[in-house]
Amino acid sequence: MNPPDLVLGAVAYAPKVVTIWEGFKTWFQQRGLQFDYVLYSNYEAQVEAQFNGSIHLAWNSPLAWVRADRIARSLGQSVQAIAMRDTDRDLRSVIVTRADGPIQSTADLRHRTLGVGAIDSPQATLLPLHHLRSSDLVDGRDFEVRRFDALGGKHGDHIGGERDAALALLRDEIDAACMIDSNLLAFSLDGTLPAGSTRVILKTMPYDHCNFTTSPDAPAYAISQFVDLLLSMRWDDPEVRPLLELEGLKQWLPGRTSGYAALERAVDEENFYGPDGSIRSADYRY
Repeated sequence: MNPPDLVLGAVAYAPKVVTIWEGFKTWFQQRGLQFDYVLYSNYEAQVEAQFNGSIHLAWNSPLAWVRADRIARSLGQSVQAIAMRDTDRDLRSVIVTRADGPIQSTADLRHRTLGVGAIDSPQATLLPLHHLRSSDLVDGRDFEVRRFDALGGKHGDHIGGERDAALALLRDEIDAACMIDSNLLAFSLDGTLPAGSTRVILKTMPYDHCNFTTSPDAPAYAISQFVDLLLSMRWDDPEVRPLLELEGLKQWLPGRTSGYAALERAVDEENFYGPDGSIRSADYRY
């Protein structure tokens, strides 16, 4: 049996990941691309696999992209963000408080407690704290942080930490909570946060989320074929639509890196990764 033309790494943050990539594997193979995938329990192992020859391509979180890019640059190599979902572009995170509480603006967070998500969550920890610093509000100096640290290594792909923070807000255990705006909507729809129970006091600037990141030694011909096939997927195709729905998109788009600048700054402020991609956060467990 010949080896696959292209091996992708993906993180198993939920059981549906197997269904998604088994379906895509079949779809790619039917169109002439011998494709396979490897699942990892965390993004740190997946990024490292990009540099030891284990995988040609990774479905990376934005934080994993930052690390892969830093490792590559430190080695005199390069990685490329070649594609992303339509739903990965121009996202925002929010900080919410209780609608019946005294906090009206971010200035009122002084001497209060802010609930954040997992330590490695771009959307519910790193980016909101960065935006508060831009307003001269620094965690540990101006307000306390309570971390809801669910499933380290998943980079916030699992919403458990954000849900736990939302519930703690309702119980009045914290004064405000961070989450991506799509989860604020989801929590309103599923009853986690009853309608009218919260007030948004901060929206971050737009940022981008996941992308397909090439490994330095990825075969150019297979990457080109992968991108062509990926971008050819159509929402109205009954064969592929269930997979797109599971992966949370309607259309694949070309990759871009312009939406990661704020996260780069947040990573440096938190000393999460070094310039060479080394893990510096002492509290990080994955």
